[in-house]
Amino acid sequence: MSKEVNVHPLVSPWGRFGLYSFYIDAPEPAIVDTGIASSPSEGMVEELRKLGRNIEDVRWILLTHGHIDHMGGAFALWELTGRRAKVVIHEKDAPLMRSRAAHLEQYVDVRAQYLNDPAGIDNQTKAAGQVISGEMEPDVLVSGGEILSLGGDVTVSVHHIPGHTEGSVAYVVDGQNSVLVGDAVQIHGAANGFPGYEDPEAYRKSLIYLRDEVRPNHLYLGHPYRGADGVAYDVELDAFGARKALQEAIDIEARVAAVAASAMDEGLADTDSPYSPFESVARDLGYTGDPTLEPSPFFTTLDGYRRASPAVD
Repeated sequence: MSKEVNVHPLVSPWGRFGLYSFYIDAPEPAIVDTGIASSPSEGMVEELRKLGRNIEDVRWILLTHGHIDHMGGAFALWELTGRRAKVVIHEKDAPLMRSRAAHLEQYVDVRAQYLNDPAGIDNQTKAAGQVISGEMEPDVLVSGGEILSLGGDVTVSVHHIPGHTEGSVAYVVDGQNSVLVGDAVQIHGAANGFPGYEDPEAYRKSLIYLRDEVRPNHLYLGHPYRGADGVAYDVELDAFGARKALQEAIDIEARVAAVAASAMDEGLADTDSPYSPFESVARDLGYTGDPTLEPSPFFTTLDGYRRASPAVD
């Protein structure tokens, strides 16, 4: 690739989070992640105009994973391109595009058992209806290892980096090693102040793979994730910043894993604590955030350690 391809962040507000999508300025332009239902019309259109670009010219919609704040706007964006853009997602997360009900099933299977919220199912159903712009079948299912041509000599490689979700991927702009990872590098979490991942072992391996094998020259994060000091990283990191963020994410996961293992060995107990049955984990980690705030990474993550622990039936 003779000329570096520009990657531009596109931000849209949503509650406590800044939702970031990224525009790859290639001959066949791509948008990586789509925010929620309102993000394309209320955020992306104007942001692209500032760049002298038009949303209807986008030809690729690349999704790093299937969570609602990353794929919720996919159908709406696809419509704005005249249904000409190809929608890409990993096969493991594709069910989350095909059905709003799949998001509710995830909530029931994992978080509902800890949150004890009588209105939880209704709230999740409403959220899925409001922020997911439409159910759809993706155009391209990936599993990792694919190379997508964005026109001219611009190609993007797909790397499977599970952990945050089973189907999380990184898109790497070849030749310049610009790496877009969505939520796969959590560091110390975003607004909730706790890293969120479904499968701790897979998450750990993916972080090491990104650090040691992919070695980003530029790293693009799905949110302004915080370090252990509470200071947010930029969503665009150079090679030094990328390595620092990846190493800190690895170190934080190791700390959470050690505390979780100790709690499992000692035995979990239901208490009146909002962190129950992981009260000791919150105490030992010094975590004082509100674990009931959705998407509740505290319970998602600790449930992953619980399921993997031989000390828990």
